[in-house]
Amino acid sequence: RTTVLIRSETKDRVARVRFDRLDKKNAITVEMYPMLGDALASADADPEVRVVLLHGSADCFTAGNDVHDFVNVPRKPGTSPAQALFKVLPHMKKPVVAAVGGPAVGIGTTMLLHCDLVYAAPNARFQLPFVALGIVPEFGSTFLLPLLAGYQRAAELLLLGQPFTAQKAHEAGIVTAVVPQVDLLSEAEKAAMALAALPPESIRLTKRL
Repeated sequence: RTTVLIRSETKDRVARVRFDRLDKKNAITVEMYPMLGDALASADADPEVRVVLLHGSADCFTAGNDVHDFVNVPRKPGTSPAQALFKVLPHMKKPVVAAVGGPAVGIGTTMLLHCDLVYAAPNARFQLPFVALGIVPEFGSTFLLPLLAGYQRAAELLLLGQPFTAQKAHEAGIVTAVVPQVDLLSEAEKAAMALAALPPESIRLTKRL
């Protein structure tokens, strides 16, 4: 039986897509990427959906890729399971709102650069650890982050790769607003509902990247 690690529910014209692997800090496995890509693509194609709300819990967004899983699951050379997300999220025609609490590591931060509104709790901790791991920063982050944050601030976050706070993410333009942890999901949902109430033709998006 396949475990459901990405949950999706549509209510009031908002598709709520949720990481559901809290026992592993919502670390993303090879199996989860197609689930996430499918959930987002289905929401984008569903005429009943006007907005997508992407979240984990108020304590944990995602700790990034499950390294153990990536190392041990066989795959074709030159391919990445993350392509299932990379091919969908930047091309979403409907607005994507994210709610971030706790860790948002690696892909947990870079995917936010492709969201339209991002709400973070004070407990959120972001990190772009790619350079220290000897890999190129992913998901267009070396292009998008300087546009949001300016070159020097982006260079600090990308090159040094140190964890940074919700306030610093807000100052860098990654986060729309920092809200109390107890209100995180409700504030993000409120924004999603406000977008869902607008004429859909006026908020239809072109490619983000």
